This record gives sequence, C-alpha cells and structure tokens, in this order.
Amino acid sequence: MELARIEGTVVSTVKAESLKGRKLLLANLLNADATATDNYLVAIDSVGAGIGEVVLIVRGSSARQTESLGKVPTDSSIIAIVDSIELKGAIVYEK
Repeated sequence: MELARIEGTVVSTVKAESLKGRKLLLANLLNADATATDNYLVAIDSVGAGIGEVVLIVRGSSARQTESLGKVPTDSSIIAIVDSIELKGAIVYEK
C-alpha cells in the first residue's frame, strides 16, 4: 500500500466498457511523513475520496482484489481514506 493525496480528477469519455461510471482521480504519492513526492498516478476510486484527502492506494494485481473492481482493468485503486498518520511517536497528518 502507498500513501497519496488526491489533487485532481481525470475525465475520459472514451474508455473500456468496464471503466464506465468509475471515478478516476489524480493522486500525488506521499512520503511516510505525509510530504508530497511530486510523483503522480491515476487511480480508480472505490471509497468516495475527494480532492485534498489523503488515501491508501494499492497497485498491481492487488488493485483488482476489491469486491467492486473484480474484472476492471486497473493497476491502481484507492482503498481507504486516511484519518491520521503517526510516525515515530508524532502525528504527521490528521484529517
């Protein structure tokens, strides 16, 4: 799993049938201390995340393991919205 901050949306009117109706979000991967890496990826949202939220993303075959994404051709999925991150005894992110 990887931490990321949602920074935008991706709109595609022509896409695979199994992607129709799915929200695609632009995510900026984060370091463990919740600072941005400026490495972006597009992920399918399976939890209703919004702009500015910190999320957990899975990639590879794990991205297709959720109930709602079984046969969807995806390499990255948002599986959780993060409430807080504690690193070395200090809170580095809190919603």
